[in-house]
Amino acid sequence: MARRFLFLLGSSRPDGNTELLARRAAEQLPQDTEQRWISLAEHSLPDFEDLRHDSDHVRPREGAAAVLLDATLAATDVVIASPLYWYSVSATTKRYLDHWAGWLRVPGLDFKATMAGRTLWGVTALAHEEQVVADPLVGTLRNSAAYMGMRFGGVLLGNGSKPGDVLRDTEALTRAKTFFVQEAPLARFPYEEDGADARDVTP
Repeated sequence: MARRFLFLLGSSRPDGNTELLARRAAEQLPQDTEQRWISLAEHSLPDFEDLRHDSDHVRPREGAAAVLLDATLAATDVVIASPLYWYSVSATTKRYLDHWAGWLRVPGLDFKATMAGRTLWGVTALAHEEQVVADPLVGTLRNSAAYMGMRFGGVLLGNGSKPGDVLRDTEALTRAKTFFVQEAPLARFPYEEDGADARDVTP
């Protein structure tokens, strides 16, 4: 299957540091690699409504939810480009991931089976000098990929606060050149890597 990258921009402003870093990494992809870029701020999703004990979810046919679902299903590689907001993903990014729970329960969609084996990546810019503070964001993406049976390519981290700051982070720009080249392993929950028995835990 030819690779098709979906870049989901989770910033509240355009051309922010996270987007700049993601675009630098995307420049290294082969020219014939399909790329689709969607701003989650411009495709606003409603708050997720949990219907699992009341009724089935219905596949969205119009609006932002339909656009994002169709784009997600079409992608071989989903790139979450979210700034570090309060040590995790942005609100628009979290809302998008919340809607995965609904798509899992759309009859006939087979969302989990379709996404299994595909790859989830992350890109984020943070103002803090110590990158360990981004661990909650990394954990959100890694565990989401593990639950879905996806591969996880890791998170490309860059430093920046004011617009354009990340372009002075030479280490991040160097990592961006080879970020999407690496082989992405099958995602695992931390307890699986510790040798514990895997469990099916619904997010």
